[in-house]
Amino acid sequence: QLQFVESGGGLAQPGGSLRLSCAASQFTLDYFAIGWFRQAPGKEREGVACIDGSGGSTNYADSVKGRFTISRDNVKNTVSLHMDSLKPEDTGVYFCTTSYIFPACQQKPGSYWGQGTQVTVSS
Repeated sequence: QLQFVESGGGLAQPGGSLRLSCAASQFTLDYFAIGWFRQAPGKEREGVACIDGSGGSTNYADSVKGRFTISRDNVKNTVSLHMDSLKPEDTGVYFCTTSYIFPACQQKPGSYWGQGTQVTVSS
């Protein structure tokens, strides 16, 4: 069974940076387009950024364009999300899973959620 493991979250001040990492157990990630999603308290889970299997195509939510960068290292079998210029509204639990790329990052049917990693942006 494909299981995703997210890591790298933590506490950051506004304007700070964090790097999140996504890994999948048992299976190589280069077969899959992967997206990062986040869920803030009281809000619906939303797509943040996604990347295709080769890394050739990416898509971002408007709210994070210019601040977040998604990348993948298929040798290391990881997908990363570099978050810069963090804002309090970036706070939430971040998840990775298989994703559509266009027209927007969206979980694919049959994919699984991991436990996520908490990102808190606060002064």
